[in-house]
Amino acid sequence: MALALVFPGQGAQTIGMGQELAASSAAARAVFDEVDAALGERLSALIWEGSAEDLTLTSNAQPALMATSLAVVRALEAEGFDMGQAAFVAGHSLGEYSALAATGALSVADAARLLRIRGQAMQAAVPVGQGAMAALLGLDFAAASAVARDAAQGQVCQAANDNDPAQVVVSGHAEAVARAVDLAKERGARRAVMLPVSAPFHCALMQPAADAMAEALAEVRLSAPRVPLVANVRAEAVTDPEEIRALLVAQVTGAVRWRESVDWMAGQGVTTFWEVGAGKALSGMIRRIAKGTETRAISSPEDVAEAVAVRPSGAESGPRGPLGLRSI
Repeated sequence: MALALVFPGQGAQTIGMGQELAASSAAARAVFDEVDAALGERLSALIWEGSAEDLTLTSNAQPALMATSLAVVRALEAEGFDMGQAAFVAGHSLGEYSALAATGALSVADAARLLRIRGQAMQAAVPVGQGAMAALLGLDFAAASAVARDAAQGQVCQAANDNDPAQVVVSGHAEAVARAVDLAKERGARRAVMLPVSAPFHCALMQPAADAMAEALAEVRLSAPRVPLVANVRAEAVTDPEEIRALLVAQVTGAVRWRESVDWMAGQGVTTFWEVGAGKALSGMIRRIAKGTETRAISSPEDVAEAVAVRPSGAESGPRGPLGLRSI
């Protein structure tokens, strides 16, 4: 079986995530310690003992989700899994940073610091109340994009997340997104709802955050990933560090092309997807995109043991390329 590892984005966070794994695996615990040291605070205490309200803050949720995903990866490796057994990695929005840290392209400490900056910059880019996001269910990407264009009326309204064949998130000015909700219902959407998010992610209004990330990423060492990254804004595999650096900046204002990314990996022969970290939302999306593929969500010590047991050591990694709702 050709295997891909996928990493969740914001919205998957829960109080207590990763705690059981950290208690049972020294390798997992070391990741949380490293993130705490990089940020100069005990983010792990917030993750395990804090309030859901504080964890949901964008500047906390992003590094916390990365830490949880990397703790799972390190626990898998401690039990004999080799990242080289994967054909590809991919992450939903902030999950790209988790994927890059998992493959050695970014250090865990740099990923944590970048995600803290990213979260703060994305929150600060648009005053609270001026932007919004909405999920359009039952419309494909083309139809949802047309709704966004027609709803813009001189404001920003863009298709931000192409999550699966019938789930697209739009983002932009609050008034324009509200118009998109009404228009989507008129055009046959099964459901169209405003999302409880604090800012309009993955649209042109995020340009100040993209500028901040360009500056931050310019100061960070980025190596070629050990496993090719299927990038959100490209929906195909990339390995060149400078190309990845540019794509991470473009990702802030660009659409998350998750449906196309999963389709592309399935087309390259991937038959099994492991969702590494908190939640199971990506697994549900993948099953709706690439029917017949196997998905496995891995977060607990039991999940780690079961995954290692079904992935024989030295198994062929498969072909390599030529190189809930989630919002960020």
